[in-house]
Amino acid sequence: MCKIKIMLNTILLLTGEVKVIKLFKYFTIILSFIGLTLSTAYADPIKVGFIYIGPPGDHGWTYMHDQGRKHMENQLGDSIVQPASFMENIPENADAVRAIRKLASSGHDLIFTTSFNYMDQTLEVANEFPNVMFEHATGYKRADNVSTYSARFYEGRTIIGHIAGKMTKTNTIGYIASFPIPEVVRGINAFYLAASKVNPDIKIKVIWAFTWYDPGKEADAANTLINQGADIIVQHTDTFAPCQAAEKAGVLAFGQASNQEDFCPNAHLTAIEDVWGPYYAARAQAVVDGTWASTDTWHGMAEGMVVMSPYNAKLMSADLIQEAINMEIAIKDGTLHSFAGPIYNQAGELVVPEGENADDGMLAGMDFYVQGIDDELPQ
Repeated sequence: MCKIKIMLNTILLLTGEVKVIKLFKYFTIILSFIGLTLSTAYADPIKVGFIYIGPPGDHGWTYMHDQGRKHMENQLGDSIVQPASFMENIPENADAVRAIRKLASSGHDLIFTTSFNYMDQTLEVANEFPNVMFEHATGYKRADNVSTYSARFYEGRTIIGHIAGKMTKTNTIGYIASFPIPEVVRGINAFYLAASKVNPDIKIKVIWAFTWYDPGKEADAANTLINQGADIIVQHTDTFAPCQAAEKAGVLAFGQASNQEDFCPNAHLTAIEDVWGPYYAARAQAVVDGTWASTDTWHGMAEGMVVMSPYNAKLMSADLIQEAINMEIAIKDGTLHSFAGPIYNQAGELVVPEGENADDGMLAGMDFYVQGIDDELPQ
């Protein structure tokens, strides 16, 4: 800057003030253009990493996150280091801290941690790396460099509840739950409210697996429920093992997180699909653009983050398929809400009055069963 000032003073002596002012304006414009060009054309691609609870080959929860990663890669091209990094089969304990820290300390600019119980581990590492951006799936704790995101899976469970209520012959539904967290409890309640609306005699039997990913344990839970009279299996775990167990036993099932019909074509009615790709692409682009900020995102069918797999016309009537499609439309336009009152809890207390819908605060913290569910939430 000192050299530039000396040069301008010299020009001033030789050419006069007016000409210098013009030259200075041109010089400033040229410098600004060069600086802008260099910062845009030579910016390094960002590094993006993912932490997975299971393997991408589970064809469920992790598979759909991995499909989202690939979508992001295709959308951002040379703006990110290709391919994006991922670490799979990371337990929700101190191993997660080490895995997240490994990505953060190896030059990653944006890290997605894709399971609920990575929440505290994500915050711990984020505190150590304030210049790295973190995105935690299905959690609720945020920081300046930590965002949260989730999908309104319960909207899909309203639709499969309706289908199950119409199709069960034994009036007994088997439900494999993972952990007693609001996301899972919310799903059970949404399912039961819809099912009992069309079939007041319906009962659901719940087995808590206390795992997200364990094909053997998931299959065992499905078989136990089938032996207890369930003729439709629902799951909130990560693999297609329950659907395969249902097919072997000659009963029906719903897929989880992705379309699992290829693995159980004679049992699979539909599935609630999780579509993460557009979100991942948008958040990575925000880092590239320098516009990333800590946010909380909770999207559903209206935004395309929750999608229903094709309805199995071999197993479902045309009328029932149309009912399900109509429900999708109504959920998207807001005329159907999964938690429309009146709703009572197990103690018979009114929690959502008639004419009202449960607000997001209640849904996000849901820790109770609705009236009619014959089960006790684990403590």
